[in-house]
Amino acid sequence: MFTLKRVVRKEFLVLVALLFLFLVNQAQANSRYSSIVIDADTGEVLHESNADATRYPASLTKMMTLYMLFEAIEQHKMTLDTRMKVSIHAASMPQTNIGLRTGDSISVREAIPALIVRSANDVAAVVAEALGDSEANFGRMMTDKARRLGMHSTTFRNASGLPNGEQKTTARDLVILSTRLMKDFPKHYHYFSTQSFSYKGTTYNSHNRMVRNTSGVDGLKTGFIRASGFNVATSAKRGNRRVVAVVMGGQTAVARDQHMAQLLDRSFNQGHTTHVASNTGNILTAPAVKVVRTSVSVPAPDPKPKPKPFFALEKKVEPAIRTIASAQSQLQLQKVAMQMNDDWAVQIGSYHEPDRAHAHAQMVARWIPGEVVVTEVEINNRKLYRARLVGLQESQARTACQNLTRQGLECLVVKS
Repeated sequence: MFTLKRVVRKEFLVLVALLFLFLVNQAQANSRYSSIVIDADTGEVLHESNADATRYPASLTKMMTLYMLFEAIEQHKMTLDTRMKVSIHAASMPQTNIGLRTGDSISVREAIPALIVRSANDVAAVVAEALGDSEANFGRMMTDKARRLGMHSTTFRNASGLPNGEQKTTARDLVILSTRLMKDFPKHYHYFSTQSFSYKGTTYNSHNRMVRNTSGVDGLKTGFIRASGFNVATSAKRGNRRVVAVVMGGQTAVARDQHMAQLLDRSFNQGHTTHVASNTGNILTAPAVKVVRTSVSVPAPDPKPKPKPFFALEKKVEPAIRTIASAQSQLQLQKVAMQMNDDWAVQIGSYHEPDRAHAHAQMVARWIPGEVVVTEVEINNRKLYRARLVGLQESQARTACQNLTRQGLECLVVKS
């Protein structure tokens, strides 16, 4: 009996210690953080962390408000000179605003930079009432549009992003919205790089320091409420490559911007993997790793001087597969192609050196059961060696990625 009591007491103390460590870790963790980076031309996810976790959009909401406004212009329901009336509701919007008064009016031409540069809540309400009669109805219109764009985890209740417990989104949904703004309205995208504007004698400067301070960045939007932390959606182009990224839940605006800059640098850096943190570990013996060569077909640039369309995530085109000499390789390639068309996979690395891809794949194969395939891919004349755990159902893929994350490795779940 005495021994049993000692065992029970010991187990109780262990549980208490584990609970304490859990609470400490929870307190230290930033529960609001999420991020995602994609290649704008191919739609490939270059980085993601909590990308499907529910978050508050804050003023990133105004990107959808602008989407609806740009759409109204394109549909000839409005022009840049159309004037919109200011209601009592719109004039009552709290900071940040531009001090609109009941009975005033503001043109679409003035409203666009007010939303982007000043992130004006009163202007957002004016646009909502002009397009939807009421802000509540406009919120429903925004949500419907979000669904049609493929933003299935997003609900809007207002046009500004002011606190509302039901106004939710994800980093993945916001990167879809960012990309569609560029793709659907190339004539209007330049507004997102505006750094200042004047209204009734007052000059307002942009909150978006990424455009001023970070190489290649030419838009989009920042946002903040206490419940969300500091958010930013960013698009950047360096050379012939463009990426779109979203960071949510920053502790400060400076920390958020620094983290975004790091993600952009890593994504543009051709000398390092953009998907997986380096972790060589002790490989020892591991299951064999299958090697397949594929090629991603990238259409030649259109010689006509028209805006380059951006990739629409919900209309992804599967890559073409290059024929290989041996019949055995062709058969193997067809089998993998069928798997990748129908199944989910976990991407565990993308490298410029095949040895690193093999080593990482072998290490992962020790921990996660499944078939690891290393594919040689060619994207924009750049050769990469991509390691994926293939042939999984969605739930299996997400569980596998969670297990790898616990081992300190980054990964991403993909529907091939």
